[in-house]
Order: sequence, then C-alpha cells, then structure tokens
Amino acid sequence: MLAQQVKEADGKVVARLAGSARDILRADDVDNVYFQITGPRGELVDGDREIPLPSPDDAERSGRVHFRGETLHGAPVRVAYAWVNLRPLADPRTDPPLALVQVAETLDKRAQLANAIIKGVILPQFIILPVILALVWFALSRGLSPLAQLQERIRARPPDDLSPIDPRQVPEEISPLVGSLNDMLARLADTIAAQKRFIADAAHQMKTPLAGMRMQSELALRQGDPEEIHRSLEQLAKSSESATRLVNQLLALARAENQPHAGLAFAPLDLGQLARTVVGDWVQASFAHEIDLGYEGPDAPVEIAGNALMLRELLSNLIDNALRYTPPGGSVTVRVRLEAGHALLEIEDTGPGIAPAERRRVFERFYRILGTTASGSGLGLAIVREIAQQHGADIVILDNPHAPHKKFPGSLFRLTFPLPMTPESDAA
Repeated sequence: MLAQQVKEADGKVVARLAGSARDILRADDVDNVYFQITGPRGELVDGDREIPLPSPDDAERSGRVHFRGETLHGAPVRVAYAWVNLRPLADPRTDPPLALVQVAETLDKRAQLANAIIKGVILPQFIILPVILALVWFALSRGLSPLAQLQERIRARPPDDLSPIDPRQVPEEISPLVGSLNDMLARLADTIAAQKRFIADAAHQMKTPLAGMRMQSELALRQGDPEEIHRSLEQLAKSSESATRLVNQLLALARAENQPHAGLAFAPLDLGQLARTVVGDWVQASFAHEIDLGYEGPDAPVEIAGNALMLRELLSNLIDNALRYTPPGGSVTVRVRLEAGHALLEIEDTGPGIAPAERRRVFERFYRILGTTASGSGLGLAIVREIAQQHGADIVILDNPHAPHKKFPGSLFRLTFPLPMTPESDAA
C-alpha cells in the first residue's frame, strides 16, 4: 500500500500519505508498526529514520516483497521491504530504483500466538503422553503375561522333559509357534531315543568281541602247551580284528550321520574310476575268500557330484558284504553304467540272496538275518544307506539275474545317482 503512494515529482521522490493512512499504521494496540520510505541515494522521504537499511546483497532489486529480522529501539522486529521503480523502461543495471519502502513490526502478537500454541497444544500433550504410556504399559503387561507364564513353565522343566507344551494354555496368537515347537520337541525326542538305542546296541555288540578277547587271553595264560597258546593267540587276534572292524564301522556310521547334507564337499568325480580303484583294493581279500572279483564299466567317464571319501566307504562296505556272504568259488561283480540320464552302480554276487521280506530291514543298524553264519556287525548296510541318502541316490536290492544256480539266487545292489546339471540341461 505504501509503495503505491510513492510518486516522482520534478525528479524527486515524494510520498503522498493521507492522515488516515498514517492512523491505520498506528492503530495496532499490541505491536508497534514503523515505516520508512527512502530515495535512490538513501535519503529519507518519509517515516522513521531508525529502521536500518538492508544490505545491498540482501535481495534482488525488484518489486517483490522481501523479509528480514532486525532490532529497532532495542526490540526485535520483523521487516518487510520492497524496491519501487516508476520507470518501466529503465535498465536496473544502470538506473537505480527510485525508492525503498520498509515496514517494521514488533513481535508481540507472534509471541502471544506461540504461547497460545504451547498452552493449547503442547502442554496438553505432556499431560496426555504419560497417560498414554501408562495405558500402553498396562496393555502390554496384560498381553504378555501369558508369554511370561509360558517362559516360567518351560524354564522350570527338567532337562530331560521333552513332552509337548499344552496349546490350550497359551494365547491364540502364538498357537502356531507352540505347534512348531512341539513338532521340534517330538523330532528331538525321536533323535535322542535313536541315539540311546544306538549306544545301547553298540555297547551290546562290543561286549562279544571284548569278552572273547578276555577269555582267550585268560586261557592262554593258563596254558603251558605252546600249540594251545598259539591257538588261543590266533583266536585273540580274530576277536581283536572283529572289535577293530566294529569300532571302525561305528565311527564311519557316526561320521556319515553327523555330516549335514549341505556341508558335504561335493565335487565332480568319475564314478567308474572310483569303482575300479576300490575293486583293486579288495582283490587280495577276494583271493583269500576264493571268490572271483571283477569290474565292468564303460570306456567313457561317468561323472557325478559327490564326496570321494564317503563313496569309497559306501562301495567298500558293499564289496565286503558281498565277499562275506558269497561261498568260495562264487563271483562278485562291480558294474558302473549309464541309463536314462542316471549313473548306476551295481554290486552283484552269487551268494544265498536276500528274501524280499528282509530287504528293507537289512539297512537297519545291527540287524542280521536269522540263520546267517557269516561274521559281521550289521552296520555295513546302514552306512551304505546313510551315504546314499546324502548323495541323493536311490538304493534297491534285487535278485542277481546272472546267478548260475537257483540254490544261490544271489543279490544285486543297485544305486541310482543323479547326474550333475550342465548348461545344456539347464537350457533344456
């Protein structure tokens, strides 16, 4: 409004303010309002001389209104100012604006408004916030009390108590969690029970060779005849060999079962080359049993992904099992071949065979078919099954189709290994 009253007369800046306009500026009963109009050289045209001039770089010299804070008469004020140019054709780079109009107002109304906001909004919040926090704390305490009770019941349980948690005593929201926990407890109980059975069976199996070794050693100590002592020492050596084999198989089974599938160091390997190497290791043992041990395999490599050490253990147990149950003069053949996109490992013998009703149970720990006279611990096939499962291989027992005599139908152990994925198979 003040800028509209600024005019140019005879080359000078004049301000024609009516008395009513000045009264409007002084009408505020809360704040003090000051104004100032200066010419192009800073000379006072009208208003209060004490209002400081803005810095030359404070704002661009255009007709827009700008704002800044100042101190006037020892009190902080808010200043609005604008440059007035009544020459539209003037070049602002060469012709200075005609006048500067400034209006300053003290900050009392702003302070009152801020106090009203604090009293009306912020202070009630400080009162309401503790009430809200108290209500939230009370609700959480009531809501979490069943969880605290469940925690105390679980903590008070004996270490060997793996019974399920009663889902009726827990909030409905965590019933799925309690159900999953009960499933885990059931699996854990089964695992611990299996371990206990394994330890009991192992201890029972160890008693026989240890008792035999003790008896033969005591017998040798009582003998005076060198031949009897030699015979007792031979029996002692056989019992020691049996105990050593049992311990080795127990360690192999424990190593296979405690090896997580994701933790196995699988690497590409030639199943045929591995089988040839293991068969070569058992040639001398086949001579001692008077059994023809042979190998059949393709000329090209049969590559699978697996752990060479574990697969050697698997194949050694199968060959050992075949040699033990095949009568002298028989044959054991290890065969590697490809069929329908899978690698097949077959071990066939000309022994008495395994009845169909027994073929699932022979993979259980310490299980031996009734009437079997061959020595063994009943762990070899359990080790084979565990290693095969870790390699994703299926194992089946069949009759030997090449058995020469019906009296000895023989057995055929067939393991089917998946072939590793190739870029071509992925694309297909």
